[in-house]
Amino acid sequence: MRLTETVRRLFGGNPRRVQAAALPWRKSRKGGAVEIMLVTSRDTGRWILPKGWPEGSETLADAAMREALEEAGIAGEVAAEEFGRFYYSKVRGSGIEWRCEVAIIPLRVTRELNKWPERKKRTRRWFAARDAAALVAEPDLAELLLRFGENPREIAA
Repeated sequence: MRLTETVRRLFGGNPRRVQAAALPWRKSRKGGAVEIMLVTSRDTGRWILPKGWPEGSETLADAAMREALEEAGIAGEVAAEEFGRFYYSKVRGSGIEWRCEVAIIPLRVTRELNKWPERKKRTRRWFAARDAAALVAEPDLAELLLRFGENPREIAA
């Protein structure tokens, strides 16, 4: 067990749960710059990566692929390794704030579906990496998106 986890439990903090986020990307048809797909959240409409909790014995990569399909209607080639992690606070229905850790898994998009489970609840849109970074609320995620946009193939290999 990591020291941070031991300290968290010692002082009564919530156990760490890691979400998986897909980082959907492609090269633009014009100029070959990196584009990143963001989706809107269901509750606030802010721009986010498709993400969620792993189910059952899913790996983080499997969970990221499933969330990308459910929330954005996309599929593709998932990277073997996670790209990075960021943290955010999620307010649960009870009003309790839960600190979430999110592992980012690059996903090179090869298919965009016209119909998907959450198409009526979310908007999906492609952005230049710099624009995507400016739209997300989490500074750590913005920094990761900018870094990814500089060299996705090296990172997602």
